[in-house]
Amino acid sequence: QVQLVESGGGLVQAGGSLRLSCAASGIILSINSMGWYRQAPGKQRELVAAITSGGSTNYADSVKGRFTISRGNAKNTVYLQMNSLKPEDTAVYYCNADVDSLNRDYVRTNDDYWGQGTQVTVSS
Repeated sequence: QVQLVESGGGLVQAGGSLRLSCAASGIILSINSMGWYRQAPGKQRELVAAITSGGSTNYADSVKGRFTISRGNAKNTVYLQMNSLKPEDTAVYYCNADVDSLNRDYVRTNDDYWGQGTQVTVSS
């Protein structure tokens, strides 16, 4: 099993900054991509940003130029630097990872994993 643990959410005023972190643990062979999604009340979960193992990044249009996704040196962590935050960025943010790992029978498997979510609230 693979676990994703997020941290860094909180309450911030509009125009402020927050940095989210997500660390993956378990019997991991490789992490193909990691990303951040968010879900606001009454809305569908949406992609915020993603980064591949090769370093390619993808951003939602609404956050381009304000958010930056990056991976740690250990490659099992991902960060989301959020600047110039707006009230419409308020949501629960979820970490996601596409992981090759070993299951309980030590067979290689590919699965999609999610963190528990961290609340980001931006006040106007």
